[in-house]
Amino acid sequence: MTAVDTHIMEWIREKSELLNALRPLDKDLVERLHHEMRVLHTYNSNAIEGNTLTLSETKLILNEGITIGGKTLQEHLEATNNAQGYDLIVRLAHEQAPINHVTIQQIHEIVTRGILESAGRYRTKNVRITGAVQSPTDWQHIIREMDGLITDIAQGNRPVIEMTAYLHHRFVAILPFIDGNGRVARLLGNLYLIRNGFPPIVLDQKNRLQYYRALRKADCGDLSGFVQFIAHAVNEALSQTLAIAGDKGTLIPLRELAQVSPYSQEYLSLAARKGLLDATKISDAWHATRRALDEYCREHGRKQA
Repeated sequence: MTAVDTHIMEWIREKSELLNALRPLDKDLVERLHHEMRVLHTYNSNAIEGNTLTLSETKLILNEGITIGGKTLQEHLEATNNAQGYDLIVRLAHEQAPINHVTIQQIHEIVTRGILESAGRYRTKNVRITGAVQSPTDWQHIIREMDGLITDIAQGNRPVIEMTAYLHHRFVAILPFIDGNGRVARLLGNLYLIRNGFPPIVLDQKNRLQYYRALRKADCGDLSGFVQFIAHAVNEALSQTLAIAGDKGTLIPLRELAQVSPYSQEYLSLAARKGLLDATKISDAWHATRRALDEYCREHGRKQA
């Protein structure tokens, strides 16, 4: 198994147990979570690829059907298509549909509908990626390489989070489609996570450089950085799901936690950035639970108020 920070894996284990204890979740809650994650995933996944729609504009397009002035038709299509792709992978996950050629091409067809003539079809020519460590798979070998990836996924011989990172990286390394590979990879990763009992994750566009850096490191044979990147996203998704589900470990802004802590808000924020305090960033503000603060204080020898 690829080495990953033990703190974050323990947090994930504990939160997964808490979430499982709350299942089955209320139907209205599941619907609320779906709509929130649908918008967040769509906005961030598209922004990583250069789409200029803001989060609020994406929300208006998806929820109200409003056209945003000054934005291109393609950007609007990317929003609606990616959201429909998200709906699809949630349905496929609940049906426990296998990840295979049909599933993958179906996702791509929806994501690139009206944008690419080759929507839903593997590429039939070679491409070059500027600055890439290695060249994408020769188009004549795509089926063979995808067969191998699909077999690896079916065998499930890696822990879920590591397999999610492996699936994502291997897919974009093969680059089976002319365009839209990153969007499909992020949807496939969520399909795999949901099928295995985890909430869907959002790869924040603000972490785009870290995301690409971890993928380039994986190109050189070291997947650990990308596994860690995915693990952080899983940890945040679990925190947010538990908070919305009403678990006693509700997320609280650090500025409020600091008032009942021997540490200042700035100190706690630094601990969060270093990965020492189990915290989640929401709307540019760090949040954590009283449980996480208790654990941090125990480990660092101070008692909170």
